[in-house]
Amino acid sequence: MEGDLIRINEWLLPLNWLYGVGTDVRNLLFDIGFLSSKKYDIPIISIGNITAGGTGKTPHIEYLIRLLARNHKVAVLSRGYKRKSRGYVLAQTDTPMENIGDEPWQIKQKFPDVYVAVDSNRRHGIEKLMSDKKTSDVQVILLDDAYQHRYVTPGINILLVDYHRMITEDRLLPAGQLRERVSNKVRANMVIVTKCPRDLTPIGYRVVQQALHLKPFQSLFFSTFKYGNLKKLFGEGEMRLEQIWKDNMHVLLLTGIGNPQQMEQDMRKFAQYVTPLSYPDHHYFTPKDAEEINNAAQKMQKPMIVVTTEKDAPRLRNLKGLNETVRENTFVFPIEIEILKEQETKLNEQIIDYVHKNS
Repeated sequence: MEGDLIRINEWLLPLNWLYGVGTDVRNLLFDIGFLSSKKYDIPIISIGNITAGGTGKTPHIEYLIRLLARNHKVAVLSRGYKRKSRGYVLAQTDTPMENIGDEPWQIKQKFPDVYVAVDSNRRHGIEKLMSDKKTSDVQVILLDDAYQHRYVTPGINILLVDYHRMITEDRLLPAGQLRERVSNKVRANMVIVTKCPRDLTPIGYRVVQQALHLKPFQSLFFSTFKYGNLKKLFGEGEMRLEQIWKDNMHVLLLTGIGNPQQMEQDMRKFAQYVTPLSYPDHHYFTPKDAEEINNAAQKMQKPMIVVTTEKDAPRLRNLKGLNETVRENTFVFPIEIEILKEQETKLNEQIIDYVHKNS
């Protein structure tokens, strides 16, 4: 049910008005033109959210890459959250994860022919991609997590809304998880409700549609996660998801993501016994964490496996101190998205049509 992961810190509600005033003033300055938003002569698609934390941005960016990269030279521009570098960095397949951030690194590894760059100044990053000889053939730019970055005017602004944390039921930071007021959803050309149950009923669709109350010019879509076989983090090998249930395996679910509760719910569809071990979003694992992971795995009943996310994988791969049992039994849970309600063709056509018209 929508809203089932919302937790409001009631004691922080008095501070909401102060945060709200700050975001309202900032948006007003853009609306009246005091702060400028720049357009570019290249198709630019922004993917972002109003909610702090995970709404599934990276799988949706990867969906757009698969859709567009067959016929266009695609670039992904991110700020590179928690990276240990500054300024503009163009990723190579051998660029250390610490220099660009975990999500850009993941995208570059999966799509080596796609340009992946990081820059906290999105205007500078766009202009660098267009002017640099290495990337000047770029034909479309995907802006990662840029819904609040109003210094750039995208051709298509995609807003992601977590089905389990509906923005209409949430509250502004710090009491809730909203980065800005729900009314600012009006800036979106497309709204995608993510992480929906695959068996969402027609009534469920209508409830969400009515709750969001979108404008006529805004397109509404629904997506769900689909999962592939588990892949070994260290070394080669795969495991079918069905094998977990068949062999009665105990799963240590190891995450450093924005919404681990959703991951836990999904994992319980494939495993009877799930023990979550959660760290903060984009967490850089330490030797102390390795010791905690080793101890948690040792206490698990056997047979046991450790399951983590694609986002956490690069940070865990470089972690020193994991014992041989953990390394041998750690698997990555790959995620893609699927558009529900037989609307995939409609979404694809809107994206491709925009890119063709503006190329």
